[in-house]
Amino acid sequence: MRFENFDFVRLSRYFYMFSIALTVAGLIFLSVFNLNYGVDFRSGSNVDVTTEKSLTEAQLQPIVDGLDVGDQTTITPGSDRINIRFSDVLSEQQDAALKAGILQLDASASFEVNTVDPEMARELGRNAIYAVLLSCIGIIIYVSIRFEWRFAVAAIVALLHDAFVVVSVFSILRLEVDVTFIIAVLTIIGYSINDTIVIFDRIRENLRFAKIKKHSDLVDLVNKSVAQTFKRSIYTALTVLIAALLMLMMGGESIRMFSLAIVIGLLFGAYSSIFIASPLWLLLKGKNVNKPKAPKPSTSEV
Repeated sequence: MRFENFDFVRLSRYFYMFSIALTVAGLIFLSVFNLNYGVDFRSGSNVDVTTEKSLTEAQLQPIVDGLDVGDQTTITPGSDRINIRFSDVLSEQQDAALKAGILQLDASASFEVNTVDPEMARELGRNAIYAVLLSCIGIIIYVSIRFEWRFAVAAIVALLHDAFVVVSVFSILRLEVDVTFIIAVLTIIGYSINDTIVIFDRIRENLRFAKIKKHSDLVDLVNKSVAQTFKRSIYTALTVLIAALLMLMMGGESIRMFSLAIVIGLLFGAYSSIFIASPLWLLLKGKNVNKPKAPKPSTSEV
C-alpha cells in the first residue's frame, strides 16, 4: 500500500477527538476512583506464599479473619503461589500467626513479606512523579536545541498523551499500579520520543528544500514526511509489540502489569507520533506562514 497521497493531517482531527474523549474519561475515573495503587505506593503488607499444595481462598479466609487487621484484605490464590494483600501493616504477632496458620495447611510453604509504611509510600509516589517530570524536561531541552521550540512542544504533548492514556486505562480497568508501572511509563516515553524524532527529522529535512508560500504547502510537506516514515514507524512498532505481547502472555505474574502497560504504550506511542505530534507542530508552525513580512526600510539619497 502506498501512502504518498494519503492525507494524514485531515485524518488527525478525528484522532484528536478520540484522544480528547479518552483523556476526559481518564480524568473522570481518576478524580472519582483514583488509581489502584499496589503495595509500593500505599501503606500495608503484601505476603507472597509459595506452596506445594493447591490452597483455596476458603481455606485461607479463616486464618486471615483471625488476625484482626481490618476489612481491606485481598486473597489471590494460585496453583503454587498465593498473594495476600493487607491494607494495614502486620505486626510481628500477626505475621507469626499468619505463617503458623498457613504452615498447618502446607508444611512446605515459604513466605515473602513486603511492608511499606505511610511515609515510604508517599516518598515513592513523589519520586515517581519527579522521574516523569524530569524526563519530560530533559526531552524539551534536547528537542529545543536540536530542532526548535515548536517541535519540543508537540513532542511533549504527544509524550504526556501517551503516558496519560496508559494511566487512564489502568484507572478505568482498576489494574494495580506499582513501581514496575512507573518503569513501563518511562520506557514508553523513551520509545515514543524516538519514533517522534524520526518523523520530525524528516520534516526538518524536507523543509530545507521546500518552498513554503501558503499553509497548504506546509500541509503537503507534513503529509509527505509522515508518508516517507510511515512504514518504518509501523514496522518498528510491530517488532517491539510482538515481543511485548509474548512477554505479556508467557511472562510471570510479577511482570504482567508491566507488560500490559508496555503494550498499551507502544500502540498509542506509534499512533501519537503520526496523528498527534506532527499535526500539532503544523498547527503551531502554520500560524506564521501567511503572516506578511515586515517591509524593508527604504534608503533615500539626500
